[in-house]
Amino acid sequence: MAFEATGGVRPAVIAGVGTAVPPLVRQDELWSGFFAGHYAGPGRGLAQRIFANAGVVTRHAAVSPLLEDVSGWPTAARMQRYLTEAMPLGKEAVGAALAGAGVPPDRIGLLVVCSCTGYVTPGLDILLARDLGLAGDCQRLFVGHMGCYAALPGLATAADFVAVHRRPAVLLCTELASLHVQAPTVETDQMVAHALFSDAAAAVVVTPDGPGYQVVRVGSLTDPSTADHMTWDITDLGFRMGLSPRVPDVLARHVAGFVAGLLAGAGLDLSDVDGWAVHPGGPHILDVVQRELALPPEALAPSREVLASHGNCSSPTVLLIVERLRRLGRRPVVAMAFGPGLTLYAAVLR
Repeated sequence: MAFEATGGVRPAVIAGVGTAVPPLVRQDELWSGFFAGHYAGPGRGLAQRIFANAGVVTRHAAVSPLLEDVSGWPTAARMQRYLTEAMPLGKEAVGAALAGAGVPPDRIGLLVVCSCTGYVTPGLDILLARDLGLAGDCQRLFVGHMGCYAALPGLATAADFVAVHRRPAVLLCTELASLHVQAPTVETDQMVAHALFSDAAAAVVVTPDGPGYQVVRVGSLTDPSTADHMTWDITDLGFRMGLSPRVPDVLARHVAGFVAGLLAGAGLDLSDVDGWAVHPGGPHILDVVQRELALPPEALAPSREVLASHGNCSSPTVLLIVERLRRLGRRPVVAMAFGPGLTLYAAVLR
């Protein structure tokens, strides 16, 4: 296992947040209008139960299966569509974050882009820097295939840059899971992925000072003995999720000690935390975190609300919850997400 943390005498500040989502689709309509037929074989009953118990009411889809069935598309066609759909979402999210922070684009010193659902070259980082009017000396970093927790190492990198260079940075997380619908199968992990995952973009502007959440501490814990529990494989027909039912058990073993250590390093304990932004990998994941940290039900209400209204959007999801907590005036906040590795990542925001 490995643990790492970042911190500083003058923490960087999340000064602006922006989000963008494609058109809304209802979970029940996705089932009745597409997936009920998609799973017309022997796995239909199981798939229906998974959809009904996913904790999702509405989601967002750049490529709605109610309009287009991409399950037979080759990966090349999906990547071409990724660029078409991801660019406007990314521009909208970053533009809103910049406006919220009151920072002009040409002041940005670093652009970090996280995405595991598509790849293009020139990348989103280059094309967005061009279209948004970022300065020519703006540094860029693309973070791929970290999955659902990518926003937090991305945030740590942006905060470290700001702390050292005293120049604003932008983090953008953009995911289009709707491009990766797979052919029908009786495999449970594919049914779970189809029932949970969604599309969104979320961006934050990080500045050296000013009002907002200070990025006090970021930590990670990886258990490499469970590396095969969560996979995201590039195939000829898009990207394919592998998800073990043992993931919640691994999380249960580690989350309490991990969070206690992270908070202690920030001079806090559990009773000091006013808001929890826990990535909703699914309802059971939230149940495990609530149980292992002995949290009251209302502590994870914002995370459950985002799951219900947005589904699991992979890397942008934790930022959607942070924005909800910011609007509620909660502080300090712990933002936490999980993904391949298996890896837990968390940030203390104050």
